[in-house]
Amino acid sequence: MIQELHNKLINHEITAVQLAEEYFARIEKQDKDLNAYLTLTTELAMEQARRVDEKIATGIEIGILEGIPGAIKDIICVEGYRTTAASKILDNYIAPYDATVIKKLKESGAVILGKTNMDEFAMGSSTEKSAYGPTKNPVDLERVPGGSSGGSAAVVAADEAVWSLGTDTGGSIRQPASFCGVVGLKPTYGRVSRYGAMAMASSLDQIGPIANTVEDVAIVLSVIAGEDRMDGTSAQSPAKDYTKYLTGEVSDLKIGVVKEYREKLTGGAKTSFEKVIEKYEELGAEIREIELPHAKYSLPVYYIIMPCEVSSNLAKYDGIRYGMQAADHEDTTLDFVPEDRNLIETYLDSRRYGFGAEPKRRIMLGTYALSSGYYDAYYLRAQKVRTLIKQDFEKAFSEVDLILTPTTPSPAFKFGEKTADPIQMYLEDIFTITANIVGVPAISVPGPPVSTQADASSSRGGEVEVDGKKLPQGFQLMGKWFDEENLLRAAHAYEINKQN
Repeated sequence: MIQELHNKLINHEITAVQLAEEYFARIEKQDKDLNAYLTLTTELAMEQARRVDEKIATGIEIGILEGIPGAIKDIICVEGYRTTAASKILDNYIAPYDATVIKKLKESGAVILGKTNMDEFAMGSSTEKSAYGPTKNPVDLERVPGGSSGGSAAVVAADEAVWSLGTDTGGSIRQPASFCGVVGLKPTYGRVSRYGAMAMASSLDQIGPIANTVEDVAIVLSVIAGEDRMDGTSAQSPAKDYTKYLTGEVSDLKIGVVKEYREKLTGGAKTSFEKVIEKYEELGAEIREIELPHAKYSLPVYYIIMPCEVSSNLAKYDGIRYGMQAADHEDTTLDFVPEDRNLIETYLDSRRYGFGAEPKRRIMLGTYALSSGYYDAYYLRAQKVRTLIKQDFEKAFSEVDLILTPTTPSPAFKFGEKTADPIQMYLEDIFTITANIVGVPAISVPGPPVSTQADASSSRGGEVEVDGKKLPQGFQLMGKWFDEENLLRAAHAYEINKQN
């Protein structure tokens, strides 16, 4: 789609300003139902579009992403605009600088339409936990778009943006991409700078692109990837054009299928995944069954390490250094009136008013796990098991080039279906979190859609029918560290051959 729009721009079939206006008109018409955008950056977008048109008019060659409208998850700073992380504690925060990925996008000439909705501080798998209301899935408005980058996936699926950026800590790009029927990439940890993205869990977070096609994802990755001195975890990663690796050829690749994951699937989700395996075999890839013996511990490891890092990272939102202060808000539930509030009372009430239930839950879990007497029993032990999981991946990648898994256990579920039980929500990440734990790149690609009869079976991976329509079901490919080239190549090969 990006290439098609680029051709229209350079052939004078449409101007960048007209293109931006078309997308803003679509947002105005549709987004009141979706609630996918929190802030529109209209002034910025139109200025960017005018610059592109000026270059075209004077005969200056433009880049592939110049003039192409996209959206940014509202946890990534865009100078001069609100960056709320979908939390009331940052309701009035105006970013004073651009994140590194935003600088790169601006330099590339991309047009930024706005900031997208998300689970508060990226903590959730449904975008139901936003302080500004849930985002709806464009495929079926009664269902969640996934999370935490639900808004970023929804705007692409609804054609309210050509591309978007999300963040992925345990599957927050890939899971919503699966639910919304689009492509989502979590790059290798360190491939893309995290500078300017509000940290949730610093050893797990990664920024990545969402788009309708693998090619479009590769185009955006080519712009945002690279080493950054502002990010201490940034790896030496030379700039490259990832679209050059989209050859459509996979006959030289060995793809591993995880026995433990395959056995967990049932119903329509299992059928969809088995069809993906068959397609790769048809394309000439060698399929091998592999084992990741410590993968079964990934969920508890993740939900110890992640809350510990959340507890540390969110400590700065205290109403003094960062975030709103309780004294700025009239609220009868506060324990103290502003003039009677001392420093510790300001901390407590600011955080109590500003944070939603899920951040509070994770802060408390992390603080407990890091506390004296429990550090060794929880956090240290989780880090040791994390090393074992990484060793499982190292062994697997000595035998195969890529690992193929489902992205999610089932298609998108209905609103409210899993909010009463946090454990059920956490289980949505069961196939995706390992990539974050070990830092490998992973991509979700739409597989065969799932359709069925019993709506209630959706939470168990069964088939679901929605007004005669089928629900998207993605599959996931994980690659070796810093091997986005083969990862994108294999994903693209499936995409261009899936109808054949």
